[in-house]
Amino acid sequence: MSAYLLWGFLPILFRLLDQVGSVLIVAERIGWSLLLLLGIVIYKRGMADVRALLGDWRKMRVVALSAVLLTANWLLYVWAVESGQVLEASFGYFINPLVNVAIGMLFLGERQNRLQTIAIAIATIAIVIQAAGLGNVPYIALGLAFSFGFYGFIRKTAEAGPVTGLFAETLVVAPFAMSYVVFDIATNGPGAHAEPTLMLLLLLTGPATAVPLLLFAYGVRRLRLTTIGMFQYLAPSIQFLVAILLFGEQLNGLRLLSFALIWLSLVVFSYDSFRQRRARLA
Repeated sequence: MSAYLLWGFLPILFRLLDQVGSVLIVAERIGWSLLLLLGIVIYKRGMADVRALLGDWRKMRVVALSAVLLTANWLLYVWAVESGQVLEASFGYFINPLVNVAIGMLFLGERQNRLQTIAIAIATIAIVIQAAGLGNVPYIALGLAFSFGFYGFIRKTAEAGPVTGLFAETLVVAPFAMSYVVFDIATNGPGAHAEPTLMLLLLLTGPATAVPLLLFAYGVRRLRLTTIGMFQYLAPSIQFLVAILLFGEQLNGLRLLSFALIWLSLVVFSYDSFRQRRARLA
């Protein structure tokens, strides 16, 4: 639960950094996450696993692809927060479980039952209504949902532990991230790096990235899947409330209807998942 709470309130940290560009925030996030994860890997005596993963070219190709998807997801999310579109970002994470089902259907040949088909159909209608409420395609929501959905899909094939895998992913993109930080300082001056408060907030992006992921990995091993399935809606729910109550984003009638339909589709989806698990345990 702690992981989803932290993810839910993450937009507040990025909004405090609205003086810093989205790309620089993500670059700093990668750098500080890498340092923190390195410390955790050393503490857990996991360098042997890291070396084994880095030496496996087949796995590293998968890790490199997942790293690109994760970085794209981070960049789009930070940009959404800084541009005042947290509501649309939360919509993206609400539809993510249904996107996962669609990915399984399209790429793994998984067959969907009647309730899952109904849930996906309702979500599709919700996306169309969200587009009408926005006046354009909800590309932020779709981009976040599909980038994270494909990230999870590809990440499963890497056969790496959560800490080892995340460390390898950040290591892959770290040279590009650090090059951008150096370029930004050389072009625009020290900027945020000369402001103690902003520098502290940038430093916090590392723990804000790694800690929830580690808590999630810890919880997955100890909680029932049903419990985890219900908790996954906590983060976008908090983001939804933060967007309206703290950031003052507007929710017109059409967008409210789209959220209501998404919640309905998730109720149908969750009920079906719960029903299937009970049937397997019977």
